Formats: sequence, C-alpha cells, structure tokens
Amino acid sequence: MSTNLLGEIAGNLGTYVVNGTAEVTKTIDAIVVLEDTIFSSIKVAGTDAKSTYIQNTAIAIKPGTIITPINDVQFSGLQLTSGSVVLVLG
Repeated sequence: MSTNLLGEIAGNLGTYVVNGTAEVTKTIDAIVVLEDTIFSSIKVAGTDAKSTYIQNTAIAIKPGTIITPINDVQFSGLQLTSGSVVLVLG
C-alpha cells in the first residue's frame, strides 16, 4: 500500500465497481461498501482472509463501511455473495 493516504482516499489509481458474484482479482487498497453486502471471500496474496476483517461473515456489511488491509498489505481480490462495493485500486 502506498503511503499517500489522501491519494488512496481519492483513488489516484482509480476505482472499480463490483456488483455481481464473479470473483474479481485486482490490487486493492480499500473496499467501500455501497449496500448491504455479504462477502464470499476477501483475499490477501491469493488466500481468503475474510475472517480477519469481518467478525461474523454470515451477516451483511452495511453501506458506508470502508475495509482497509492491515499490516501494510493490499487485497488481491474478492467475491461477493450479494450486494455491491467500490474497490479503491492500488
């Protein structure tokens, strides 16, 4: 993840809207939830790390939630069960 926080928030490298259930593989600095959303996976280095970021993975995450990676890594992809999100690309 870059050290330019304002750049990350502004999406210097762009954004990508996910509104389906197909797996998406991209380099991601942040995930912004647009509507009630359930994740099938949130990947770091190709491995599902969803439970590191969501306590109860069966409950929908509410709109406005911003999920950012910990330990100076980036997300490598995700898959939704339902809902939609915007990916801030890294």
